[in-house]
Amino acid sequence: MRGGNRRGTPSKVNWDLLERRIASNEKAYQRQIIRRKIDELVQYYEQCRQARDLPSIPGAVIISCDEKLTFQPLDDDGRLGVLKVPEREGILRAIDGQHRLLALHADIDRFGGEEFAVPAIIFDRVPEDHIVQMFVTINAKHTRLNASHLVSLSGRQLYRDDSLATAHDIIRALNDRDDSPLHGEIKLLGVGHGRVAQAPLAQELKRLFAADAFGTSKKSSDFQDLARKFFVNYFKQIALVFGGAWNGRKYSIRSATALRAFIRVAPDVVRRLDQEHVDRSDFRAIGRVIAPWGRRIGDLRFETEGAWKRGGTTVESLTRELRLALQYPEGAAV
Repeated sequence: MRGGNRRGTPSKVNWDLLERRIASNEKAYQRQIIRRKIDELVQYYEQCRQARDLPSIPGAVIISCDEKLTFQPLDDDGRLGVLKVPEREGILRAIDGQHRLLALHADIDRFGGEEFAVPAIIFDRVPEDHIVQMFVTINAKHTRLNASHLVSLSGRQLYRDDSLATAHDIIRALNDRDDSPLHGEIKLLGVGHGRVAQAPLAQELKRLFAADAFGTSKKSSDFQDLARKFFVNYFKQIALVFGGAWNGRKYSIRSATALRAFIRVAPDVVRRLDQEHVDRSDFRAIGRVIAPWGRRIGDLRFETEGAWKRGGTTVESLTRELRLALQYPEGAAV
């Protein structure tokens, strides 16, 4: 598969860190390298050579390449051909199948001149965040990744993206803090008992910080330091303003659509706080700013079988309503 269209840009993925953490230590992103598993795979390779009717590698490995690879079709159809991979060490990176490849390396001397097949799926020039997401998704389900190490993996440890790193910090605070109204409600890494996946919320936050939506570059950068406190207090006030809906069962206020809209309108709330010359994370001040939502929008707007479905609520439509209520708190004509 082909991914991305960048030319000649060095990868920002911190592969050295990733591969060190895969190694045997208790803080590994994956479980420790399992010697018994490698021994079993080596035995399997021996059986392959003896039986000659088994695939040398049990299942395709998933590989990433930072460079564009050349594909030479065998016929006019163009779907079958030869993929040319430069014979340089380190050009390919294993996203999935590390144990299979390690076992193959351990046993390679015994193969001699015998040919063997390594089925593989190769991605070339995939964006860095997609590579990390693939790694996390694959390994979270199959090798029981340590979630505490992975919540902030994207954006900070495997490749640098300050906006995404801040987004993950905010989401983790919203999910983990006991005083957060979203405590335990977010599916970190897409798994767990929460109702809402982490990814769409993280992308909303990332876009805001990347676009300096909270002010100039310096203001936005400074705000990242207190963003967790602001968003926890912000959602605490939302839970108070829409208390009936937030605590009720027949409402969609805690859906991904609603939460994304609340996040998207957060810069408008921050601008109002700046106009009042108060601290951006001030709990009471946030409550004063968003109080018009209770009067102008109210709990019934989030009733799932009522206004929510009847109006075909989207992130964009709810964001418009929230912004209008902030701009015209007394319901002035527009």
